[in-house]
Amino acid sequence: MTTSLFDRRIQRRTLLKAGLAIGALNLASPLAGAAMAAPERRGGTDRGNIKIGNIMPYSGPASAYGTIGQTEAAYFKMINAEGGINGRRIDFISYDDGYSPPKAVEQARRLVEDDNVLLIFNSLGTPSNTAIQHYMNEKKVPQLFIATGANKWNDPKHFPWTMGWQPSYQSEARVYAKYLLKHNPNGKIAILYQNDDYGKDYLKGFKDGIGDKLKILSELSYDTTEPTVDSEMISLQASGADVFFDVTTPKFAAQAIKKAAELNWHPLHILNNVSTSVGAVMKPAGFDHAKGVLSTAYLKDPTDPQWKNDPAYKTWLSFMEKYYPDGDRTSAFTIYGYTVAETMAHVLRVCGDDLSRENIMKQAAGLHDLKLGLLLPGITVNTGPDDFAPIKQLQMMRFAGDRWELFGPVINGEISNS
Repeated sequence: MTTSLFDRRIQRRTLLKAGLAIGALNLASPLAGAAMAAPERRGGTDRGNIKIGNIMPYSGPASAYGTIGQTEAAYFKMINAEGGINGRRIDFISYDDGYSPPKAVEQARRLVEDDNVLLIFNSLGTPSNTAIQHYMNEKKVPQLFIATGANKWNDPKHFPWTMGWQPSYQSEARVYAKYLLKHNPNGKIAILYQNDDYGKDYLKGFKDGIGDKLKILSELSYDTTEPTVDSEMISLQASGADVFFDVTTPKFAAQAIKKAAELNWHPLHILNNVSTSVGAVMKPAGFDHAKGVLSTAYLKDPTDPQWKNDPAYKTWLSFMEKYYPDGDRTSAFTIYGYTVAETMAHVLRVCGDDLSRENIMKQAAGLHDLKLGLLLPGITVNTGPDDFAPIKQLQMMRFAGDRWELFGPVINGEISNS
């Protein structure tokens, strides 16, 4: 499959907008091309650049996530301005897949075989990452800190080159189940979920969590090709449910919140963490409509005034002002992109001069109580040779009308991967 000229122009505009000279511009230098020709042998006296690949839905139904890739591009631009990592410049190459698995496969092959990247970092979406997982492991190229919480990324025995980053969808869903069993034991539940591995992972974790103790009156799925979820919301309201578990990506999350208000349906609304951005979801849905929605968090919310004088928040804000001035300072996605990029930078630093792909994975699987400034207090990053789930803790939160408010303790949602 070949990439159209239109697609290439869109990708190049996206990357240049993030402030990086990438792709063909990097390879225009004979020295850079030679340094990148065999990335698995990079290290020792080789002081070439470090090429990092990335795949993001800059277009399509999940395009709200595109700001994550732009934040990461800005983060590595900052790293380069500060002298790089161990003296090496980061070349961050990010392509658009439109949230389409076939396109993700095409872009992964382009990054690995044409751009000769050392690894693919934080590629987004369960369907897209599922589509490239076997390829990445056959090629023995790290598919590292990917942007999806599917439980299957924690499977080092079968996929030793694939590792997630955020809490798994199943463990997050179990946290919601625990909350309902304690605070709403007679709840009657309606569920809306995306009809793919991402949505089904949440569904499994939730059902495992509630067992036979709570009643599900209706569960409906939607496809990302649908323009709206209005018809599904009408059916779910008609079920008579007083609890709504909303497993949607940002575009559809905003629609669901808004439609519930239009229907005058006011269930206890639980929204999955990946769609809690104030700027990308809650504001478009309408702050009044979103008030009272529950979710979980593991990152500091940029709209929460309690972090106003927090040193890590101030550092992030300075970064945004200097390197991503057009970025949304109310969006959790920019916090996410910054923090996962910080994790990647840490791994590269501890690799020293051994930038073999094997050592990348070894160091990524050896993180112990790594503290990152924008993680919530009490939450740290931990991995091991048999543990490819870096973040396992979450805290409940409630939308207060213009921002999220945390409540309750930090909960370890770790589950066995049997």
